Amino acid sequence: MTPVTSSAPVASRVASRRKFMANSAVALVGTALPAINFAQSASAAERQFSPKPGAWRTFEVTTRVDIAKPQGATRLWLPIPSVNSDWQKSLESSYQTNGTARLEDDNTYGARMLFVEFAADQAKPFVELTSRIQTQNRAQDWTQKSAPAEDAASLKHWTQPTSLLPTDGIVRTTAVEATRGAKTDVEKAQKLFDWIVTNTYREPKVRGCGEGDIKTMLETNNLGGKCADLNALFVGLCRAVGIPARDVYGLRVAPSAFGYRELGGNSASLKGAQHCRAEVYLKGYGWVGMDPADVAKVMRQETPEWIKSASNPLVAPVNKGLFGGWEGNWMAYNVAHDVTLPQSTGPKLGFFMYPAAETAAGRLDSYAPDDFKYQISAKEMTA
Repeated sequence: MTPVTSSAPVASRVASRRKFMANSAVALVGTALPAINFAQSASAAERQFSPKPGAWRTFEVTTRVDIAKPQGATRLWLPIPSVNSDWQKSLESSYQTNGTARLEDDNTYGARMLFVEFAADQAKPFVELTSRIQTQNRAQDWTQKSAPAEDAASLKHWTQPTSLLPTDGIVRTTAVEATRGAKTDVEKAQKLFDWIVTNTYREPKVRGCGEGDIKTMLETNNLGGKCADLNALFVGLCRAVGIPARDVYGLRVAPSAFGYRELGGNSASLKGAQHCRAEVYLKGYGWVGMDPADVAKVMRQETPEWIKSASNPLVAPVNKGLFGGWEGNWMAYNVAHDVTLPQSTGPKLGFFMYPAAETAAGRLDSYAPDDFKYQISAKEMTA
């Protein structure tokens, strides 16, 4: 199979996006890699959470999709890791399929994807995509201010509204009230982080990772959701008071080294392990990792009892650690919003974190495994 290589980021992208996204090409070659297992090594009894930057970990992540009920021509889009930063390196990817595949880009945020088309007479469409990435823990050193300033015009992009993240009306009113008394960006971010942890909650019944419709959440006062809801609300509130912020969409690839069941994934079967985090740009510190949604997840699901206080000994280290960092057992796909899928006849996606597919009957439900069967696994590579 002829290798397919991605193009360089389009010139019109703002500098902050160019810096955040991978600059090197991702080569795609027609070869398949087997699904694999990764054993959990953390003791469930451990109750500390203090990720620190250190050794890089290398993972191969494999996504296998089989279209169980094809109707006419079928189109399929799979997210490919598109982030290169000081906490992730997106390396090569490879695929195997009985369709026609090529690498695509959303042309706005640099979100890469594998686009596959299947003929109407293809009885059993399938594709298997394997991506290699490297990750490490991240933790902000609040004693040091050394980050170089970014271009103001570039940062402005990350304060703009999207279809699901308005920054006016009730979003702006809520953000202003929540940050009352805060003087610095760090103080504002901390108040908004605390507001999310205190006022929202993890709702396990929400499908997938949620929708991220923050205006509706606030207007209805229905503040239960999952990561794409709670972290989107955090990002929207930050933007509403002028703090550059973005959702980072990805996948848990391994168990937590700190013994928290809900903060890791079963590497042998990562279906449902999609998880989005957040980043905010703070003057003097640069882009800083945040994840109030995972604090809410630990509070609601780590034990049979729903913990209602972030000061609980089980929750407190997570609440502290996820303001400024996260564990490197997770990989990022992209930071894209309002995604137009190439050659799609369906609506834009609010975000692109799940496989997507369309047949003659329309877009398939990414959360319905009977019609849209896919499996994701990861293997940690050791030297």
